[in-house]
Amino acid sequence: MKELGERLKVYVAGPYAQGDPVLNVRRAVLAGEEIVSLGHLPWIPHLNHLWHIIFPHEPDFWYEYDLQWLGSCDVLLRIPGNSPGADREVAFAERHGIKVVYDVKDI
Repeated sequence: MKELGERLKVYVAGPYAQGDPVLNVRRAVLAGEEIVSLGHLPWIPHLNHLWHIIFPHEPDFWYEYDLQWLGSCDVLLRIPGNSPGADREVAFAERHGIKVVYDVKDI
C-alpha cells in the first residue's frame, strides 16, 4: 500500500440525476473501487444519495457541500455521461488548479 503522503484524494464526478440515479451511483462506486485498487482515496459524492433518502436537501445544498470536498482533493476523475453538475465541478477544479482526468489510468 502507498504511504499516506503518496495517496491522492480523487473526486469522482459524473452523472447522478441524468438517467437512472441508481445506475449512476453504481458507475461512480465502480470508479471509486478502481481508484482504491491504485492505492488512492476516492471521494464519491454519489453516495450522498443514501443521506438524501433519509434527510432530503435542495440541490444547491448538495452542490455546495460537494464543492467544499472537491476543494480539498488532488484530482478530479470525470466519468462519462451527460451531467451539468459534473461539468460545473470540472470547471471548479480547473479554476482551482485541481488536476482533471478522464480515465483512472491517468491518475
